[in-house]
Amino acid sequence: MEGIFWLAVIILMSVIEIITLGLTTIWFAGGALAAFLAYLLGANLVMQAALFVLVSVVLLAATRPLAVKFFNKDRTKTNVDSLIGKTAVVIEGIDNLNQKGRVSVNGQEWMARAVDGMPIPQNAQVEIVDIIGVKLLVKEDLHSPKSLASH
Repeated sequence: MEGIFWLAVIILMSVIEIITLGLTTIWFAGGALAAFLAYLLGANLVMQAALFVLVSVVLLAATRPLAVKFFNKDRTKTNVDSLIGKTAVVIEGIDNLNQKGRVSVNGQEWMARAVDGMPIPQNAQVEIVDIIGVKLLVKEDLHSPKSLASH
Protein backbone atom coordinates (compact mmCIF):
# COMPACT_ATOMS: atom_id res chain seq x y z
CA MET A 1 0.00 0.00 0.00
CA GLU A 2 2.87 2.40 0.77
CA GLY A 3 4.32 1.85 -2.68
CA ILE A 4 1.05 2.81 -4.33
CA PHE A 5 0.89 5.94 -2.17
CA TRP A 6 4.40 7.06 -3.24
CA LEU A 7 3.62 6.34 -6.91
CA ALA A 8 0.45 8.40 -6.60
CA VAL A 9 2.43 11.28 -5.06
CA ILE A 10 4.98 11.09 -7.90
CA ILE A 11 2.23 11.16 -10.53
CA LEU A 12 0.25 13.93 -8.79
CA MET A 13 3.30 16.18 -8.32
CA SER A 14 4.41 15.58 -11.91
CA VAL A 15 0.96 16.41 -13.29
CA ILE A 16 0.79 19.60 -11.20
CA GLU A 17 4.26 20.55 -12.45
CA ILE A 18 3.27 19.97 -16.07
CA ILE A 19 0.12 22.06 -15.65
CA THR A 20 1.76 24.97 -13.82
CA LEU A 21 5.30 24.93 -15.27
CA GLY A 22 6.31 26.89 -12.20
CA LEU A 23 9.05 24.68 -10.74
CA THR A 24 6.95 24.22 -7.64
CA THR A 25 6.24 20.53 -7.22
CA ILE A 26 8.93 18.70 -9.15
CA TRP A 27 11.14 18.66 -6.04
CA PHE A 28 8.46 16.75 -4.13
CA ALA A 29 8.12 14.26 -6.96
CA GLY A 30 11.86 13.60 -6.50
CA GLY A 31 11.33 13.12 -2.78
CA ALA A 32 8.48 10.73 -3.44
CA LEU A 33 10.68 8.80 -5.87
CA ALA A 34 13.33 8.41 -3.16
CA ALA A 35 10.66 7.23 -0.72
CA PHE A 36 9.32 4.75 -3.30
CA LEU A 37 12.81 3.34 -3.87
CA ALA A 38 13.24 3.01 -0.11
CA TYR A 39 9.94 1.12 -0.01
CA LEU A 40 11.20 -1.25 -2.71
CA LEU A 41 14.33 -1.85 -0.62
CA GLY A 42 12.21 -2.72 2.41
CA ALA A 43 12.51 0.46 4.47
CA ASN A 44 9.79 1.14 7.03
CA LEU A 45 7.26 3.96 6.71
CA VAL A 46 9.17 6.29 9.03
CA MET A 47 12.33 5.93 6.92
CA GLN A 48 10.33 6.49 3.73
CA ALA A 49 8.72 9.65 5.10
CA ALA A 50 12.08 10.93 6.35
CA LEU A 51 13.63 10.33 2.93
CA PHE A 52 10.71 12.07 1.25
CA VAL A 53 11.17 15.18 3.40
CA LEU A 54 14.98 15.16 3.27
CA VAL A 55 15.29 14.63 -0.50
CA SER A 56 12.53 17.16 -1.25
CA VAL A 57 14.20 19.85 0.86
CA VAL A 58 17.68 19.12 -0.53
CA LEU A 59 16.42 19.19 -4.12
CA LEU A 60 14.50 22.40 -3.49
CA ALA A 61 17.42 24.15 -1.79
CA ALA A 62 20.14 22.92 -4.12
CA THR A 63 18.57 23.03 -7.55
CA ARG A 64 15.72 25.54 -7.55
CA PRO A 65 17.93 28.67 -7.61
CA LEU A 66 19.93 27.19 -10.49
CA ALA A 67 16.81 26.12 -12.36
CA VAL A 68 15.12 29.50 -11.93
CA LYS A 69 18.27 31.26 -13.13
CA PHE A 70 18.56 28.90 -16.12
CA PHE A 71 14.92 29.18 -17.15
CA ASN A 72 14.76 32.96 -16.67
CA LYS A 73 18.04 33.89 -18.38
CA ASP A 74 16.39 34.62 -21.72
CA ARG A 75 13.31 36.19 -20.19
CA THR A 76 12.81 39.68 -21.48
CA LYS A 77 11.27 42.14 -19.08
CA THR A 78 8.09 43.55 -20.51
CA ASN A 79 5.92 46.55 -19.94
CA VAL A 80 6.76 48.57 -16.86
CA ASP A 81 9.27 46.03 -15.51
CA SER A 82 11.56 47.00 -18.36
CA LEU A 83 11.79 50.56 -17.02
CA ILE A 84 13.65 49.59 -13.84
CA GLY A 85 17.30 50.55 -14.20
CA LYS A 86 16.68 52.97 -17.08
CA THR A 87 17.46 56.66 -17.07
CA ALA A 88 14.71 59.27 -17.13
CA VAL A 89 14.72 63.07 -17.34
CA VAL A 90 12.91 65.15 -14.72
CA ILE A 91 10.36 67.38 -16.49
CA GLU A 92 8.77 68.69 -13.28
CA GLY A 93 10.96 69.00 -10.21
CA ILE A 94 10.49 66.11 -7.79
CA ASP A 95 9.37 67.11 -4.31
CA ASN A 96 7.96 64.27 -2.22
CA LEU A 97 6.64 66.59 0.52
CA ASN A 98 4.46 68.48 -1.93
CA GLN A 99 3.67 65.36 -3.94
CA LYS A 100 5.09 66.81 -7.14
CA GLY A 101 7.33 65.39 -9.78
CA ARG A 102 7.20 64.03 -13.28
CA VAL A 103 9.77 62.33 -15.44
CA SER A 104 9.99 61.41 -19.08
CA VAL A 105 11.25 58.00 -20.13
CA ASN A 106 10.93 56.40 -23.56
CA GLY A 107 8.76 59.33 -24.65
CA GLN A 108 6.21 58.78 -21.87
CA GLU A 109 5.52 60.93 -18.85
CA TRP A 110 5.29 59.36 -15.40
CA MET A 111 4.67 60.65 -11.91
CA ALA A 112 7.85 60.24 -9.91
CA ARG A 113 9.02 60.32 -6.32
CA ALA A 114 12.55 60.37 -4.97
CA VAL A 115 13.64 57.20 -3.17
CA ASP A 116 15.65 59.18 -0.60
CA GLY A 117 13.00 61.90 -0.22
CA MET A 118 15.35 64.67 -1.35
CA PRO A 119 14.12 67.16 -3.97
CA ILE A 120 15.40 66.63 -7.50
CA PRO A 121 15.49 69.62 -9.87
CA GLN A 122 13.96 69.84 -13.34
CA ASN A 123 16.17 68.55 -16.19
CA ALA A 124 18.15 66.28 -13.87
CA GLN A 125 18.69 62.72 -14.98
CA VAL A 126 17.44 60.02 -12.66
CA GLU A 127 17.65 56.26 -12.49
CA ILE A 128 14.40 54.34 -12.09
CA VAL A 129 14.73 52.12 -9.03
CA ASP A 130 11.21 50.76 -8.58
CA ILE A 131 7.60 51.17 -9.62
CA ILE A 132 4.71 51.42 -7.20
CA GLY A 133 1.33 51.73 -8.83
CA VAL A 134 1.65 54.51 -11.41
CA LYS A 135 4.64 56.22 -9.79
CA LEU A 136 8.27 55.68 -10.58
CA LEU A 137 10.64 55.67 -7.62
CA VAL A 138 13.84 57.30 -8.77
CA LYS A 139 17.25 58.35 -7.54
CA GLU A 140 19.28 61.15 -9.00
CA ASP A 141 22.03 60.07 -11.38
CA LEU A 142 24.84 62.19 -9.97
CA HIS A 143 27.25 61.08 -12.69
CA SER A 144 25.28 62.44 -15.62
CA PRO A 145 26.32 65.78 -17.13
CA LYS A 146 22.81 67.26 -16.73
CA SER A 147 22.68 66.35 -13.03
CA LEU A 148 26.18 67.72 -12.41
CA ALA A 149 25.20 71.04 -14.02
CA SER A 150 22.11 71.36 -11.83
CA HIS A 151 24.10 71.20 -8.58
